[in-house]
Amino acid sequence: MLHFLGQLYGPFFDPHNWETVITTGDDWLIIFSLVLIECLLSVDNAVVLAAQTQSLPTQELREKSLFYGIWGAYIFRFIIIGLGTYLINFWEIKVLGSLYLAYLVFQFFTRTRVKHTRKLVADKKKRRGISLFWSVVIQIEMMDIVFSIDSVLASLAISNNPVIVLIGGMIGILAMRGVAEVIMKLMRRIPELEPMAYILIGIIAVKLFLSIPAIDIEIPAALFGLVVVGAIVITLIIHAVRQKKAPAKKND
Repeated sequence: MLHFLGQLYGPFFDPHNWETVITTGDDWLIIFSLVLIECLLSVDNAVVLAAQTQSLPTQELREKSLFYGIWGAYIFRFIIIGLGTYLINFWEIKVLGSLYLAYLVFQFFTRTRVKHTRKLVADKKKRRGISLFWSVVIQIEMMDIVFSIDSVLASLAISNNPVIVLIGGMIGILAMRGVAEVIMKLMRRIPELEPMAYILIGIIAVKLFLSIPAIDIEIPAALFGLVVVGAIVITLIIHAVRQKKAPAKKND
């Protein structure tokens, strides 16, 4: 059992692994990609989590519940990444993961997608034996677990280095919670960012499927990082072109 746990979580405690990641430019490009995807796909999660705290009577309790929530998110992300790095080695998991990511893309572009982040727990009354505060904290932690599945799966499809995925996830969670409102305003001003994110998810699904042993085509993580940067540039160009065309149509 200890040997198995060492295989799952040993890389997190390897100083050489951390040193290699921190000092490598290509790895930071991948981390940037992971943070971007985390923020774009999970910004509404932060809004939902904040909304859950509104049942608490004081601002102090609301901030305290979110504080516990973010630390819980870090702990659960650590656990899930460790399990994910083990499970992702099985080709069956890769196939299921790629199909799941493709399904998310299909739901988004066919407009049948119902965000799981909107499924708020309706009952916020004091539960038997649990105070209102801890009831809210437990709800936040449970939602964090659900939120992490999509992002960890997508992250492991980009890089199989758990340290890279961990750093990207941790920065992404912090950024998502800290600048949720800013990101939401940005996405309202540039609506093309959301479909861009799901196009990237589609590319990740293909990347994950191609890596199964029967096909065995590995797309380098650094190359995917460049794809992300290119996608951002193209998205901004498309937005600028549409903005220029909009006044022209109004004048017509």
